[in-house]
Amino acid sequence: MCTTCGCGAGETRIEGDALHDHEHGHEHWHVHEDGTAHSHGHEHGHGHSHAHDEHQHEHVHADGTRHSHPHHHDGEHHHDHQGVTPQPAAPAHGHVHTHADGTSHSHPHTHEGEHHHAHAEGDQGDHGHGHHHHHGDGSIDYGSGPAGAHAPGMSQKRMVQIERDILSKNDAYAAKNRQALAEKGVFALNLVSSPGSGKTTLLCRSIEELKAKYRVAVIEGDQQTSFDAERIRATGAPALQINTGKGCHLDAHMVGHALEKLEVQDDSLLLIENVGNLVCPAAFDLGEAGKVVILSVTEGEDKPLKYPDMFRAARLMLLSKVDLLPHLTFDADKAVEYARRVNPALEVIRVSTTSGEGFAEWLAWVEKGLAAAKAARQENVAALKARIAELEGLLARR
Repeated sequence: MCTTCGCGAGETRIEGDALHDHEHGHEHWHVHEDGTAHSHGHEHGHGHSHAHDEHQHEHVHADGTRHSHPHHHDGEHHHDHQGVTPQPAAPAHGHVHTHADGTSHSHPHTHEGEHHHAHAEGDQGDHGHGHHHHHGDGSIDYGSGPAGAHAPGMSQKRMVQIERDILSKNDAYAAKNRQALAEKGVFALNLVSSPGSGKTTLLCRSIEELKAKYRVAVIEGDQQTSFDAERIRATGAPALQINTGKGCHLDAHMVGHALEKLEVQDDSLLLIENVGNLVCPAAFDLGEAGKVVILSVTEGEDKPLKYPDMFRAARLMLLSKVDLLPHLTFDADKAVEYARRVNPALEVIRVSTTSGEGFAEWLAWVEKGLAAAKAARQENVAALKARIAELEGLLARR
């Protein structure tokens, strides 16, 4: 998962303002380059600094071994490894292992069987070697390990742990977003696709078709620029731009802050245009009612099999730019077959923003979602009113 490298840390901006990265009064975690982390209480409301006169600093290597040492933030710090016991000499070549913190050691290595090397702590394991399989066709699969991904110098176990921590925190933010949207009867959709699939053009036409009957707002996600948000605003709909910098997807924390700035009306439609990427956005719930994946006919019908997580996570697939089919060798039926092989429950609508083909069906699908969100809000309000009346009756009888 992309966030194991922290590629987008500190890069996010909403309408040009840096994202406030954490809430008031909570534990603040520091993740070091070697994957170790520590936390401390954190206050806001003023300029803050992190004063650590001295504390024990624990290092976790990619293989799961640990050691600790006193740590100062006002000067250099060092740590020593206790002696590493090498394996007996064997007719093999020297193999160097480098830990995530930069330390290294070597041991004899043979390819005829398993090899192990002992640490001072007595643990054995991988040193962050990429877990991969060589296939007979010459390909190398770096997604075959438990983490489903590879990061140099980091073990599969550590990657899984980091991913779980990140996604659990994101899911908590997503739950808050979903509750806030449900209370207002907002039907929120997360639009995901490759770059250039036609998301923004489709959004603009959708807004033009819907704005006479419904209130529509848009959250735009891009690494840089506000071009797409400006295109949306030209339709008359409010739009807020999130720039993720090096980050390759939106997350629920970003969207939560965007909702604080964007006035989303009751019983309205919220369209979230994610960063163009068929990989990372699949894992991040934003609090939406569902993901809509857009596959253009200029991309290739095998995309659902190449990027299955995205199509598995989606509720609806829009097969876009179908007006170009007479000029292409794209097999639309095969694309739908592949998509439903990954996700049998996936709904599919073929659309063209240029010709208007499929737009009536797409808009009807959106209106059905709007009606359901409004009905759910009204039901919740009615239940709340009934409860208030019940409590008032109990008080009156006392």
